[in-house]
Amino acid sequence: MDIAKIRADFPILTEQVNGRPVIYLDNAATTQKPRSVLAAVDGYYEHTNANVHRAIHTLGERATAAYEASRARVARFIHAPAPETIVFVRNASEALNLVAYAWGSRLRAGDEIVLTPMEHHSNLIPWQLLCKRSGAVLRFIPLRDDGTLDMERAPIGARTKIVSVTHASNVLGTLTPAAELAARAHAAGAIFMLDAAQSVPHMPVDVQALDCDFLAFSGHKVYGPMGIGVLYGKRALLEEMDPFLGGGEMILEVHLDHATWNDVPWKFEAGTPNVGGAVGLAAALDYLDGLGLPAVAAHERELTEAAVNMLDEIPGVTVYGPRGERGALVSFTVEGIHPHDLSQVLDEESVAVRAGHHCCQPLMRQLGVVATARASFACYNTLEEVEALGAAVRKAQSFFGSVPH
Repeated sequence: MDIAKIRADFPILTEQVNGRPVIYLDNAATTQKPRSVLAAVDGYYEHTNANVHRAIHTLGERATAAYEASRARVARFIHAPAPETIVFVRNASEALNLVAYAWGSRLRAGDEIVLTPMEHHSNLIPWQLLCKRSGAVLRFIPLRDDGTLDMERAPIGARTKIVSVTHASNVLGTLTPAAELAARAHAAGAIFMLDAAQSVPHMPVDVQALDCDFLAFSGHKVYGPMGIGVLYGKRALLEEMDPFLGGGEMILEVHLDHATWNDVPWKFEAGTPNVGGAVGLAAALDYLDGLGLPAVAAHERELTEAAVNMLDEIPGVTVYGPRGERGALVSFTVEGIHPHDLSQVLDEESVAVRAGHHCCQPLMRQLGVVATARASFACYNTLEEVEALGAAVRKAQSFFGSVPH
């Protein structure tokens, strides 16, 4: 890929931080937006803006066409069988909550939900709340010392009703064996949900090849706008489920004492949707397809491997997660420096990383730390930026006097 040309597509990368262009390594939290996405959102509001589906006027018809074309674009990107299997939500968190409430209403005491210890809180708390309501029980696939799943001890059995796991850990970078987990869930009579927030932006994802029953991802992590996300669901499951939210759009017919529901996916899209966000998301997927996801994945793999190797060589630095194949991020700690302090010093060097528990507090406890620093990569990052990260870490060690002897 022509990285210089790609970087020119992202105007924020020329933004000055402490007198220098920002080195943005916080892509697991949110990615920056190319000009084509910014133009698509602006163009929608300048030329098309109207409410969708029920307006019998030209702008309403244009807005509806743009919104539904965006749905079809998402379906093609993740190889969904039909646009109707795509539900627009605000983010992956809402998608996970939707399934936990709308599908999870059938669970009863003694039923089991299988997760992993490295789930983002968005794929843990909704299931905790469901267990509180239903009497179901959480079970967890153990982690090996290297951060990979111990599949031999996966507690998937006759009581399992759903297996819901991350596709790529937002802390460890661990890539989970999604197709194998789906097969084991289905063999036990359970369904399988994939939190793909950290995989869809970085690698080809095919929901039919993986045999996901549900999949969630966020637009803002895939170079699209904030406030738009995706739930994919097999149509038969979506049709079985009651709505998550009530209001306009999700109804077919309403009486004072009862109502009937709209068809899927609109049954789950109560109220005015984020049409501009959907249009921006479609533009982001066009941009990624233009680059070629295999090429993006190879580039980010090179950056991640370089970062892991570099940080491993710095005395006093601990890198977490598996070596070899992993997601496009690296979490680490520096002996004698709190990650928040480290992040502040790195920011003085114009290097933006994330520091904290990354919405994974149970995993932090298992790792024996309160927080980590995390550098995460995107298509526009460079090996020079990886080297700048290493230099900034060494400068922080010198500043705090924490260089091991």
